[in-house]
Amino acid sequence: MAAIEVRLFATFRQGRFDKRVMDLPKGTRLREVVRDLAIPEEDISLPLVNGRYVALDRELESHDVVSLFPAVGGG
Repeated sequence: MAAIEVRLFATFRQGRFDKRVMDLPKGTRLREVVRDLAIPEEDISLPLVNGRYVALDRELESHDVVSLFPAVGGG
């Protein structure tokens, strides 16, 4: 198992959480976390792991910090 901290921002927090530590099986990919949180992949504009932009197929390691940001609209 790997302890991963997941941080959600803006609209992703609605009905979910701000920050949570999740125990995930070793080899879990970021895409699986996104799917489990019921966040459509196309809604994610900035997926970060440990402060660096990553692809959703990134394999997570124990003590990683995942931050997910939605696209921001405005005018």
